Amino acid sequence: MPARPVLELFLGDVVQLRRRHPCGGDRWLVDRVGADIGLRCETCGRHVLLERPLLERRLLEFVGRGDPAMTAAVAPSRDPNP
Repeated sequence: MPARPVLELFLGDVVQLRRRHPCGGDRWLVDRVGADIGLRCETCGRHVLLERPLLERRLLEFVGRGDPAMTAAVAPSRDPNP
């Protein structure tokens, strides 16, 4: 089974998910990146954590893209030989 490429997420991305939040919102701001992805509902402000594979299955589209430079500044380096 071939491995799928990892979905590239940046801090500040705005994504639309398949399921609506109970408040009625379906757009989420990415505010944490890692194995778990932190999302903040743009309608009510509720914060949730989703595992990356679950987010990749529920993602419909990117509404807006965040800043890759900001993400690189706060995320740990992926280089095994710093």
